[in-house]
Amino acid sequence: MAKKIIGAFEAKTHFSALINAAENGETVVVTKRGKPVAQIGPVAESKPSLSPADAMRGLFSINAHLRGTKLRALVEEGRRF
Repeated sequence: MAKKIIGAFEAKTHFSALINAAENGETVVVTKRGKPVAQIGPVAESKPSLSPADAMRGLFSINAHLRGTKLRALVEEGRRF
């Protein structure tokens, strides 16, 4: 699908329509004095991130070490700051 190109003034005037177009998968390039300066389009789906607790459990489960220092010691050291 070809990208739509629109000037900044027109983009400001029709911003709601541009958001609707992005919601429908369309990408619009915004220009200022004829030069592309911005792009409005759909946001890529992101993977759900792990909770901090799950991330820490994962790190501890692999028994991670850093130059002989255990991960638990590094966490405790970080808590002192």
